[in-house]
Parts: sequence; C-alpha cells; structure tokens
Amino acid sequence: MAKTPASTRKISPHQALIYAMILVAGADRDIATRELKLIGRTARQLPVFEGFSDADLPGIAQECAVIVHARDGVERALRLIAAALPKHLRETCYLCAVEVAAIDGSVPAEELRILQRLRQALNLDRLVTVALERATQARLATL
Repeated sequence: MAKTPASTRKISPHQALIYAMILVAGADRDIATRELKLIGRTARQLPVFEGFSDADLPGIAQECAVIVHARDGVERALRLIAAALPKHLRETCYLCAVEVAAIDGSVPAEELRILQRLRQALNLDRLVTVALERATQARLATL
C-alpha cells in the first residue's frame, strides 16, 4: 500500500482533537504525566469521542509527534487539524487544548504560542476563545 504524501494526507476529527492536545502538551518539549492522563480521560469521557477507541491514542500521538518533528511540522499539523474539523467542533478542539495547557497550574509561553497559532488556524473569534480560557481556569481552580 502506497503512503499518502503528507501534503495531501487527511486525518479524522478524532485525530485532529488529539493532535491539538498533543501539540499543546509537547510545546515545551516535555509532555507531563498529568497532561497525558488528561488527554486519555478526555478521549474516554467527552461525547465528541463516542465511538473512538482509546487503544488508538498512543499511535495517533506518535503520528502527531512525527509530523511535528519534520520541517514545518507544526504548521502542517495545524493545517491537518483545521481541515479535519467541521466548524461546530473547532471550539471544542480549542477547549480541549486549553485544558491540557492549564492542567498543571500554569501555561508556559511555548504553550501560549501554540494556542495562539491553533486559534488562528481554526479561525476562532478572540472573544469566544477568551471565554473558553476563562471557563477552563474556573473549572480547574483549586483551594
């Protein structure tokens, strides 16, 4: 079976959601255990992942890592994500990515930059993304 060239390759909406979370988690070149656990929990619990087998998660994460480490890999991954997601799932994708960024209590500059690039790739309204970010902060607040 011939490999699909990266420039014409397509991914599923499930893969796109996972790619977005992996991009953010790996932005600082260190994917924390808490981030990995959240990605797994998200893939098991969110309604958007109905029908998805979490056994596929490690392979999809590895695919994303291979793409990202190639030349212009982050941009290629962002294009794949944007192309795979119907408009009604773009905010969901951003929310999943924001939760991964915020799970360890602070958001490093590298993760903020990836979130900004994701927001642009998905063509999301800035006010909507601010609301999603604020809701994530409130949801993850601790005593």
